[in-house]
Amino acid sequence: MQDLQTKPDIGKMFNIQEKANGEIAISARELYGALNVKKRFSEWAKTNLKHFKKDQDFTSVLTSTVVNNGAVRQLDDYALTLDVAKHIAMMSGTQKGFEFRDYFIQVEKAWNSPEMVMQRALKIANNTILQLETQIERDKPKIVFADAVATTKTSILVGELAKIIKQNGIDIGQRRLFEWLRQNGFLIKRKGVDYNMPTQYSMERELFEIKETTISHSDGHTSISKTPKVTGKGQQYFINKFLNEKQPS
Repeated sequence: MQDLQTKPDIGKMFNIQEKANGEIAISARELYGALNVKKRFSEWAKTNLKHFKKDQDFTSVLTSTVVNNGAVRQLDDYALTLDVAKHIAMMSGTQKGFEFRDYFIQVEKAWNSPEMVMQRALKIANNTILQLETQIERDKPKIVFADAVATTKTSILVGELAKIIKQNGIDIGQRRLFEWLRQNGFLIKRKGVDYNMPTQYSMERELFEIKETTISHSDGHTSISKTPKVTGKGQQYFINKFLNEKQPS
């Protein structure tokens, strides 16, 4: 079965299995065969599972068998919780069914013994540690960059930010970054004197600042040129945003 791990030390009469979430499961097909049911498996499963909740009391899985010509055939199966397996065994009304129910009760007692509970707790703890270590390794480049940028007092041009983002593995240039900033509400996209200027949203979060330069013209008049620049806080924000979107889910 997919996503199930065999527990041969516990399973004797049946192939007791462990789900990825730590719960144990019984193959519906295996129980069906052990009970010597005469009707088709699909009919038997439909009758016995109709009062139970899918993905809570049982889950649909695939198993395989080798047919006469040696080919492998995929079969529908169900991973039953221990409670459901006990119920179906008892409701069969056969001597074997009652024997299986008693066996499942013994399995449940063994599964909930202090030794098994501790074993599962250690396994969960080890898996958690491995996941955290993997995440730490994955985040190292982001953390180093973020720490360096967070302390900088220097604001940079959008084009320079695009180069930094590209150096971190994101294929983007100045024009595409400007377009992205406009489409995502960080720069004003309405044509006019404020085009490409930081939005109120960006300014309130101190992601940008506006550099004003006075230009003296030959006829004596002056004008003000405005240029959006990305603050240190903004650099950290946008780099992390792009890197996080790059990470696999």
